[in-house]
Amino acid sequence: MRTFSHGLGGDIFPVPIPTGTTAPPAAVLFDRDGTLVVDVPYNADPEQVRPVATARAALDLLRGAGIPVGVVTNQSGIARGLIPPAAALAVNARVNALLGPFAVWCMCPHGPDDGCACRKPRPGMVLEAAERLGVDPRDVAVVGDIGADLAAAEAAGARSVLVPTPVTRAEEVRAAPVVRPDLLAAVRYLLGRPGPAVGEPAPAGGGWSADPGRPDPATAGPAR
Repeated sequence: MRTFSHGLGGDIFPVPIPTGTTAPPAAVLFDRDGTLVVDVPYNADPEQVRPVATARAALDLLRGAGIPVGVVTNQSGIARGLIPPAAALAVNARVNALLGPFAVWCMCPHGPDDGCACRKPRPGMVLEAAERLGVDPRDVAVVGDIGADLAAAEAAGARSVLVPTPVTRAEEVRAAPVVRPDLLAAVRYLLGRPGPAVGEPAPAGGGWSADPGRPDPATAGPAR
């Protein structure tokens, strides 16, 4: 099934699960809401786009290393009638203006019950982005804030890093293969550079840490 994206398309092909690698990825794909930008449920207003604290530094680090970056985002608000497609594209354009350029964008407009191949946790957008970038999905890393992001990566044969937020469920943190407190720490991990794991102090002004004063991740969930 084809995805709804910025000029992207293509058939979805299964790939094998990776055996594991420590080399830097050939490309890094980011979830949008709650990962690159502060999550505003069903956001249709570009003026509400706010990058998370370490997004620019993380993206600059990857671009400086010559690694292409992309976005893979579920936008079920389109299927629910809450976000006009043009508004979703305008929000994406604002993200691109603040944090881009991104080498590839993939956006799924479907709802949870539509049975599409692109909506995370299915692997369609990860596979499509890898194909468009001309890289093996096994050489891709996906960075996200919820289990669906990591499940899509695993189903595509890609690596993944979880960057929790207050809406990340506790069981998602426990199940994640790699957890880092913010985007910069996640990227430093992917590049083989030292950085804190979740629960350790994060750089001032950004990221998530095991702070009992934050909302309980086990009782919250994103509307995407």
